[in-house]
Amino acid sequence: MDGKQNQEKGILAKLLEKGIKILLRKECHKIGKIKIDITASSIQILKGIIQKIHIIAEEINYKDLLFNEIELEANNVKINFKLSNKELKFKNEPIIKLKISLSDILMKKILLSNNWNWIASMIAKEVLNHDQLEDIKIINNQLLIKVSTEKKTIFKEEKFDIKAENGKIKLSNRTYKKSISIPIEDKVYVENITIKNNLVIVFASSSISF
Repeated sequence: MDGKQNQEKGILAKLLEKGIKILLRKECHKIGKIKIDITASSIQILKGIIQKIHIIAEEINYKDLLFNEIELEANNVKINFKLSNKELKFKNEPIIKLKISLSDILMKKILLSNNWNWIASMIAKEVLNHDQLEDIKIINNQLLIKVSTEKKTIFKEEKFDIKAENGKIKLSNRTYKKSISIPIEDKVYVENITIKNNLVIVFASSSISF
């Protein structure tokens, strides 16, 4: 009997894993490798309860937000899972823990994209008194941001510190003694930010619903 239950649990977990992968690929413009680890018994899965979901995904494009890697974990997740078509929906809005990693190359692509270039303009104008952002690099655990005037006749480069403050992402420039909070969704709470191995790593929590 135990062998049969273990086999059944393995089948249900694999089907659920496929359902989560389908959901993630549906929500993202692009997503590369995905690794999913589910902690739940067969009975719990049939009842629509998952004790824990742990996911690591690479090369993500979510609404033109680009990430090298996202690691997330959610506990006590309630789901509605249809075995027939592997359709998965969340019955509650679980709180997830997030670890997001992105390079300066991806940050530049995000800030210069059509959806998010208004943030780049806000940084350039409100902090550095220039019209537009030209480039962003990670150097010695700081962000080096290059801006220019509208006609690109004058360029300027300044170092920025990045940190979490009151659940938001804050950029600070010591030369101008100015800082700015980067707008993010209200349901996302940023707990910590660090720069390591030329990557900005963000630790956050958020409710999630699909």
